Amino acid sequence: MYVCICKAVTDKQIRRAAANGVDNLYELREALGVGSGCGTCSDVAESILDEANDKRVSAALYVPSTA
Repeated sequence: MYVCICKAVTDKQIRRAAANGVDNLYELREALGVGSGCGTCSDVAESILDEANDKRVSAALYVPSTA
């Protein structure tokens, strides 16, 4: 789905940016231009970024047991 209409940025692009190490809205704006137009998308974009980063961190912390 499109999150930023001004820059035609989708939720998938935001998740991909998170997977590539983008950690905050400032970095996301630099990478994709999100929020640099009208700014209406900033809250939703940041929410998607935070969710994606939480999942990335959780996956990195998973250590399987040797049962």
